[in-house]
Amino acid sequence: MDARITFVTLAVRDLAATRRFYVDGLGWQPAFEAPGEVIFVRVGAAVMLSLWDRAAFEAEVGGTASERGIPPITLAHNLPDVAGVDAVMADAAAAGGEIVVPAAHRSWGGYSGYFADPDGFRWEIAYNPGPLGVELMRDAGLA
Repeated sequence: MDARITFVTLAVRDLAATRRFYVDGLGWQPAFEAPGEVIFVRVGAAVMLSLWDRAAFEAEVGGTASERGIPPITLAHNLPDVAGVDAVMADAAAAGGEIVVPAAHRSWGGYSGYFADPDGFRWEIAYNPGPLGVELMRDAGLA
């Protein structure tokens, strides 16, 4: 696995309030928005900040944060293809990571899975064939 972060995801209690702060207050422009669910803001050439409704976050990453002590944040490592996702997930498991959500095709059109490091921090390993995923791979020099 290359040392690279393409998304930092914060699980937020109130997405509307979070939007008012970052978008309306600070003037950050969403690169993508699914109202009531998630907002992506480009914060670097190949890095997105993902502000995600906490309930949707918990459903995606496997478990309730408050019940299992899951930090309400994920780091993502995007790859240019499905095979790369499978390879990184296998590397993480071999290194002692816990596969929390096996890699699979997702309703949003991509392919991703989640592993936890020894402290429980979740990493999303993803292939996103959509425009934002293509842009990030290009800007990271991987496309």
